[in-house]
Amino acid sequence: MTAPTRAKLADGRDILFFALPGHPPQPVPDRRPLPPRDKQHSELRFDRTTGQWVIIAALRQDRTYKPPPDQCPLCPGPTGLTSEVPARDYDVVVFENRFPSLSGAGGLSPVGDGFASAPGHGRCEVICFSGNHTGSFAGLQAPHARLVVEAWRHRTAELLSQPGIEQVFCFENRGEEIGVTLTHPHGQIYGYPYLTPRTATMLHQAREHRIRHGNNLFHDLLAHEVADGGRIIARSDLFTAFVPFAARWPVEVHIYPNRFVPSLIELDADELDGFAQLYLDVLRRFDRMYPSPLPYISALHQYTDAQPEGYFHVELMSIRRSAAALKYLAGSESAMDAFISDVTPESVAERLQELA
Repeated sequence: MTAPTRAKLADGRDILFFALPGHPPQPVPDRRPLPPRDKQHSELRFDRTTGQWVIIAALRQDRTYKPPPDQCPLCPGPTGLTSEVPARDYDVVVFENRFPSLSGAGGLSPVGDGFASAPGHGRCEVICFSGNHTGSFAGLQAPHARLVVEAWRHRTAELLSQPGIEQVFCFENRGEEIGVTLTHPHGQIYGYPYLTPRTATMLHQAREHRIRHGNNLFHDLLAHEVADGGRIIARSDLFTAFVPFAARWPVEVHIYPNRFVPSLIELDADELDGFAQLYLDVLRRFDRMYPSPLPYISALHQYTDAQPEGYFHVELMSIRRSAAALKYLAGSESAMDAFISDVTPESVAERLQELA
């Protein structure tokens, strides 16, 4: 893959175009009369009851909300006056979010006594998977899906090199039921100035597992799932997809490389191909589960050299528990983080196995 084509939006934000071979990007000047960027959009506040940072980003109240298709800000904007993507067409594009939860450079100071807060430094980017407004990731051809993976990989490496970024999180929210307000196929990339609670918890569990058993937790979990076999959805020489033994969500699938790597950056060319293919396979099974496309969240868990127990993997999850019902995170889940599953992981795995 060649390096992305870089440009600037009207308010100075970065935009990067990733292109398939023989299809060069076609950016045009962004001529929108955008207001100047506020250098500090958000604030971090420390919750002493949990030991976690909370992002306060009031500017996001003004973000674009369910526009009609002909006003979609993620569709190509060939005039340079209508879109966040001023271009005649594009394959994959990444740009800084106009309404970011985190922005600016800088790290966190140690937490003192009393109420602790800090500037909401970090980076929030939007990644558009295609210029096709009505498409989806599952509908991409394999080379195009591989290009998205390359874009994730590029942004992970570049963001981790920036001062103050502790974790890079690539993810997709798909479906209005999940809370999506722009239906154009896209995801997001966050550069956090701290380690997120979920990641910190998993790494703690992995360190404890190493002390007790002398092995990597994620490697052992994958080995147990393969040995059991009942929840395996798809498996190649390079990757394995399975419903986890203790799945929390009505539909939940994890994708692991068969060898230990901490992030997309360390995958070789064959593994990148294999990952894109298996990822498409799982998403296409999702879309065949029910009469309407499955709403889902896709979360890429990546780690750095400073987190030696971290094993790269993807967690896909959906709140749809049947063709007509959703799983709402109510009292037990939202207030106590105690998940109650309405279906067995084995029944979900069996259904997804049938959809091969």
